[in-house]
Amino acid sequence: MKILVTGSSGHLGEAICRILKDKQIDYTGADLTGSAFTTHVGSITDRSFVNKLFSGGIDYVLHVATLHKPHVVTHAYHDFIHTNITGTLNLLEAAVAHNVKGFVYTSTTSTFGDMLTPAAGEPAAWITENTIAIPKNIYGVTKNAAEDLCQLFSRNHKLPCIVLKTSRFFPEEDDRKSVRDQYDDLNSKANEYLYRRVDIEDAANAHLCVIKKIAAIGFGKYIISATSPFEQKHLAQLHTDAIAIVEKLYPEMKELYAAKGWKMLPRIDRVYVNEKARRELDWNPRYDFAYILECLKKNIDFRSSLALQTGSKGYHTETFAEGPFPVTDDNV
Repeated sequence: MKILVTGSSGHLGEAICRILKDKQIDYTGADLTGSAFTTHVGSITDRSFVNKLFSGGIDYVLHVATLHKPHVVTHAYHDFIHTNITGTLNLLEAAVAHNVKGFVYTSTTSTFGDMLTPAAGEPAAWITENTIAIPKNIYGVTKNAAEDLCQLFSRNHKLPCIVLKTSRFFPEEDDRKSVRDQYDDLNSKANEYLYRRVDIEDAANAHLCVIKKIAAIGFGKYIISATSPFEQKHLAQLHTDAIAIVEKLYPEMKELYAAKGWKMLPRIDRVYVNEKARRELDWNPRYDFAYILECLKKNIDFRSSLALQTGSKGYHTETFAEGPFPVTDDNV
């Protein structure tokens, strides 16, 4: 078995390649930037480069490469269209031409856009694969369009395609100034495991779970996020008094947080539901809020060893006054 991993120099791409290397699974790593896990440097917008990637024989494609949300304020709309849509189309066409067994597309929960921020007085949003996508920016628009391309190629060309809509896993500080000002970075990330974050090890393993299931599934979309403790009955109160619910579910949280000088979010606006992925992909994410509290009890780092090994990549070659990427208060 040979696997093509695009974006092999990025956070998730490298994490996947590290696992493949440890398992001694043959892979080709492609990225615009060279790294220890990238075997081919070039752009997926270049059809000749893409065709070369398949020349040695590829069984499965894990298409992780993308322009991300932090690029929205530094890149033109056409850049997103070229990379996220045209680049994906080039890979899909090559996959069909070379009789690839399966194509896994890494998308994002950001495609849900306006559905993620309910108005005051409304309950928190319960986000499943059936939630309507209403993108808020060019990143979401192009990722959503690429998902549709995958479905089209599955339908018309019988190419098994799976879309994984991952929640946030980046190790950098939050890109919203309001969050940086109010919360310690690890405090913010710990809170997010309740509803909108996944450890990169769990995200990478989800991609490998798909390979075992993709032929039988054909086409499907799956939310990849840490398992949330919340139920639909909690949604109304989550958007008004999340602290009360979390303290009820995890009585030890208050003392553990106080010892770190941390604080819980007063309100939570959405819950990503991963039940379908766990059931249909046999995916068993390890890192959730209960795990984090156990780590706090033991005074150990709650991040996976893979997350620590992969480290921070940033999203730009330049640096900014606020950090590795521009800070906004756009709640996407």
